[in-house]
Amino acid sequence: MSPLPSDFALSNLSRRGFLKGLGATGALVLAASWGWQQALADEAKFGAEGMPHGAVDDPKVYVSIAADGQVTVLCNRSEMGQGVRTSLAMVVADELEADWARVSVAQAPGDEARFGNQDTDGSRSMRHWFEPMRRCGAAARAMLEQAAAAQWQVPVGECRARLHQVIHSPSGRELGYGALASAAAALPVPPRDGLRLKGPDEYRYIGKEATRAIDGADIVNGRAIYGADVHFEGMLYATVARPRVYGGKVKSLDDSAALKVPGVIKVMAIEGRPLPSEFQPLGGIAVIARNTWAAIKGREALKIEWDDGANAGYNSIAYRQELEAAARQPGKVVRNSGDIEQAMASADSSLEAAYYLPHLAQSPMEPMVAIARFQDGHCEAWAPSQAPQVTRERIAERLGIGFEQVRVNVTLLGGGFGRKSKPDFILEAAILAKAFPGTAVRVQWTREDDIHFSYFHTVSAEYLKASLNKDGLPSGWLHRTVAPSITALFAPGMAHEAAFELGMGFTNMAYAIPNVRLENPEAAAHTRVGWYRSVSNIPHGFAIQSFVDELAHKAGQDPLKYQLKLLGPDRQIDPRTLSEEWNYGESPERYPIDTGRLRQVLEVAAKAAGWGRPLPRGRGLGLAVHYSFVTYVAAVLEVEVQDDGTLIVHKADIAVDCGPQINPERIRSQFEGACVMGLGNAVLGEISFKDGRVQQDNFHMYEIARMSLAPREIAVHLVTPPGEVPLGGVGEPGVPPIAPALCNAIFAATGKRIRNLPVRLQAQGWRA
Repeated sequence: MSPLPSDFALSNLSRRGFLKGLGATGALVLAASWGWQQALADEAKFGAEGMPHGAVDDPKVYVSIAADGQVTVLCNRSEMGQGVRTSLAMVVADELEADWARVSVAQAPGDEARFGNQDTDGSRSMRHWFEPMRRCGAAARAMLEQAAAAQWQVPVGECRARLHQVIHSPSGRELGYGALASAAAALPVPPRDGLRLKGPDEYRYIGKEATRAIDGADIVNGRAIYGADVHFEGMLYATVARPRVYGGKVKSLDDSAALKVPGVIKVMAIEGRPLPSEFQPLGGIAVIARNTWAAIKGREALKIEWDDGANAGYNSIAYRQELEAAARQPGKVVRNSGDIEQAMASADSSLEAAYYLPHLAQSPMEPMVAIARFQDGHCEAWAPSQAPQVTRERIAERLGIGFEQVRVNVTLLGGGFGRKSKPDFILEAAILAKAFPGTAVRVQWTREDDIHFSYFHTVSAEYLKASLNKDGLPSGWLHRTVAPSITALFAPGMAHEAAFELGMGFTNMAYAIPNVRLENPEAAAHTRVGWYRSVSNIPHGFAIQSFVDELAHKAGQDPLKYQLKLLGPDRQIDPRTLSEEWNYGESPERYPIDTGRLRQVLEVAAKAAGWGRPLPRGRGLGLAVHYSFVTYVAAVLEVEVQDDGTLIVHKADIAVDCGPQINPERIRSQFEGACVMGLGNAVLGEISFKDGRVQQDNFHMYEIARMSLAPREIAVHLVTPPGEVPLGGVGEPGVPPIAPALCNAIFAATGKRIRNLPVRLQAQGWRA
């Protein structure tokens, strides 16, 4: 396991203050934290997960034990299907020696001062929280043992916690956790150096397969609370007519017909903010009603004339041409090693290729929804938020009230994928609630709203050229990536991708190529661009892994063997030697790029897929490998392209090295889901613009993966890394290798090379 931060500390909190904030009952409450000074120093040195507003990780994890023995673990990260509430709780329960059947989870409201950074993104919850939570559990266990020893008047060394009770080994006496909780709460927290952490051979839950999801039964039987499940007596419902063009404004309004719709009680404007909009609402006209249906019908009855503004001419076809033209011209050099001009001039041969990927929308199954209530200068919100602290800050700013006068409660999320990191939809509810003091107001987005007004995954054009030696391996590598940047949300004139975007599979490319030049030409943003599951790894991974397959074919070599040659000898690379100091916000000393781990996942996935075996006509195997969120992933897909163009994915073998495996069942689940999502992205996904407006309306136009596209079988192979390494990410790294593995497999099956996504646009004439 990874080493502990040097300033990790434990303290016994005020139970009254904790319980008041949590709304729970308990006798023993603990908190674990990293010191602020080290957290700030790390952010300044390594960045903060690419968060432009400067997130700081200062984890505080809370544990309470009630008089009846019930253990409550406070989860400060948002649950959106990734299983974080289960995984975080099981780590505490393991070190605590708690009975899993007597463990429950409570969700923390947004409060960085108490709970540390709560932004659930960057695939970092477990890698940042595993050790603090272990120590919370170990400290509580030690205090229970100490309380039992005092009651029995025996040496504490004779007492051992085991499965929710403390046992006095010489006499066999037992005391349950509930009976000891009050006495334990009165004790000082043991110093960090005095805690005894379990060894891996002692784990009861960590790394085991059978731990049940802590809230699985509630989700299945309908007791779980999602955003739309929050209800208050007399609650009002609202929908918003927003400008379809980014930066647009209302020119004129006729709301007379809307006000005649039964149930509609008010029509009011929501002010937009000058571009760039950051997380603020787009503005528009809100219809407030007694029920959702009336609000929707009232919005349909509005007669609005819009001033579309500066982005009215945004057109996907023309913009693609701009990006592709920019990719053919020199751009800002972000990595340069060796002499690329000499390599190109002296090459025996060369290969160049261009790739294109369109905008994507996160489109979680649960559309945006938020409830807010404003009373006596205070605002309280309930929402499926990935970023409750940012939400709290923006509500306070927008309503002109103090930060302490805002409370944000986090419900379960019906999917997020980065969309619910942006609180624009929650701000809408808060703004409307202020107009109805004392009454809860719910803002409900439709699926059309979700697709029209997302923070879209960036569109991207990628150009690569390699100079080749006689052995078919590249002596030189030129890659240009051109895409509007997330940073354009926060400041004008941001025409280049940020270091955190470029560091996602581009500047940290680890192939052993002597001459490398990487460039980033300018690209202006004409819509909201935001986080999307695996972010810029998607275009970079697709282009590089597709191009490597093309190089292998040109050299007449097996793609797997070619990949292994490109990786070169096993070595650990300091990411700072490749590009700017950005490595998913992690220390480059603790997280070097390890080409041996890349090689291992490639070999594991290929072996599992039976790489090299003969296949029937129309079938092919394709592979890809990618490093993202400090995790190593390789995918091999077996596809069939039938004569009528039908695409069948028979099997996906995915090898994962994420370091120590805390909750194997959830790791497999995450990579199965990432595989299906990656296929949907590659085959179906496209958001396009005309006259500044999104052209897709609902899932009949913006398609997501159906069952027919999902692989007949997905096998996730968890790879044990060599030696002791720290934890990697899990939620996002499964997406990037799927699209290139798919397209490489299509080429193997048909001889047709796919360089532009989505694949469905090229489904005709696949057989070369």
